[in-house]
Amino acid sequence: IGLQTISAKWQHLQPRPEDNTAMARHVLAIDQGTTSTRSIIFDADLTPIASAQQEFPQHFPHEGHVEHAPADLWRTVRETIHQAMNNADLAASDIAAIGITNQRETTLLWDRRTGAPLAPAIVWQDRRTAETCAAMRAAGHEALITSRTGLLLDPYFSATKLAWLIDTIPGARERAVRGDLAFGTVDTFLVWKLTDGRAHVTDATNAARTMLFDIHRQRWDDDLLAVFDIPRAVLPQVHDTNANFGTTARDVLGAEIPIRAVAGDQQAAAMGQACFALGETKATFGTGAFILSHTGTTAVTSQNRLLTTVAARIDGQTTYALEGSIFVAGAAAQWLRDNLGIIAAADEIDVLAIEADANDPTDGDVFFVPAFTGLGAPHWDPEARGAIFGLTRATGRADLARAALESVALQTADLMRAITADHAASDATGAISAPVLRVDGGMVASDWTMQRLADLLDAPVDRPAYLETTALGVAWLAGAGVGLYPGPTEFAANWRAERQFTPMRATAWRDQRFAGWNDAVARVRSQTQTGQGGPTA
Repeated sequence: IGLQTISAKWQHLQPRPEDNTAMARHVLAIDQGTTSTRSIIFDADLTPIASAQQEFPQHFPHEGHVEHAPADLWRTVRETIHQAMNNADLAASDIAAIGITNQRETTLLWDRRTGAPLAPAIVWQDRRTAETCAAMRAAGHEALITSRTGLLLDPYFSATKLAWLIDTIPGARERAVRGDLAFGTVDTFLVWKLTDGRAHVTDATNAARTMLFDIHRQRWDDDLLAVFDIPRAVLPQVHDTNANFGTTARDVLGAEIPIRAVAGDQQAAAMGQACFALGETKATFGTGAFILSHTGTTAVTSQNRLLTTVAARIDGQTTYALEGSIFVAGAAAQWLRDNLGIIAAADEIDVLAIEADANDPTDGDVFFVPAFTGLGAPHWDPEARGAIFGLTRATGRADLARAALESVALQTADLMRAITADHAASDATGAISAPVLRVDGGMVASDWTMQRLADLLDAPVDRPAYLETTALGVAWLAGAGVGLYPGPTEFAANWRAERQFTPMRATAWRDQRFAGWNDAVARVRSQTQTGQGGPTA
């Protein structure tokens, strides 16, 4: 249903007169993530020909607070663009279009006149507004929020972050009411900088993550603005995912280049994985992990505490997805490297997991619940904290590495079971027959993790030939908008898997792993409920 709908809409989309693809035959994808920024240049065949990547600092000023310096976001975008163009030996005039994909929910507030941010960006992982969310839930606001936005009341999303900025920065509320301030998620901030302040815009996929946007009527919601006490004057204009978001200022990149696609990173990855049809599902493993399952033109209400979100809005046609969010995936490996020092590089963790299997093929009883910033779906427990269970004198670094990787697969399996149940319960979608999970992101390079995931899911896991599907999705969308790339049907037909991982374990083994995992999660959550905080071991 979704693919047919999008394809029908696509037939009458034509390049705009200002799109000069006669000479410019490349597309620039800007992928601004939680820990790094990447710029990738694709040629006329949608083949990546050059890229550049930079990490930037993470700031943790207080427990539960996670921040980025806006200057770092913009600096790494600007520098990686120029590095990628230099690597490809291209000038800005060779770029036909730009696509932007971004970490979602991260919240910025800046001065409209000067462009200067009023505070650090509050990252999606930040939990500083957990008490605010609890108070609002107790006041009975969550039902309205969920019915309009498809989201649960949680500090993960932008609304309480924005309210916190407006209420804690001296004079900010008065300036916001006057229209002197601009709010944006990272996409909005980058478009503002690229266009030299001429465009204050976002797309429907990013707007849908703010907790202020009615995903059914596709507009900012006055009732929600009142609930969160957010002045409408700070909000950006919401465009289709494949709209013309503005043109880069000549003195910023050296040429006026149309920005022809903007999408939140998880929606861009779903497009890059060609998940356009009903029931097609992808999982992206980065700092966190996020699963999107396409539900066509129907916004399916979850019965299992998943999110209902916008998959894309193409030429005014909105499609939807069910989403499950895992707050810590690749961040678990980073923790082993940066905090414990038991690995020097992230790719060592795979070797250690294999070593643990060789030493103890029964998989052991060590379970790691990486709730560093709370638990995401389906628990939504912002106060939970990480714990490792089953430690003995024989436990070594290989066992910890294996438990960290397995925690990602176990969390993913929890979400896939919830997604499968939601599809089965929906009259609009129905049960998914023979589900296959398409995976992408940095962690999918780990064969051990992908095999463990297939074993726990008892279903195939497809790893694509090109792993940077987030950048690929937004590059394809931007290039298609200027007539450089084909529509979704041909794009989907060209998708290829590099490897399929198939289940190799018995049901009894799967039941044993889930029993240990469920017990560990219950222990973590019991500490939250008794007000003692999450245990560590």
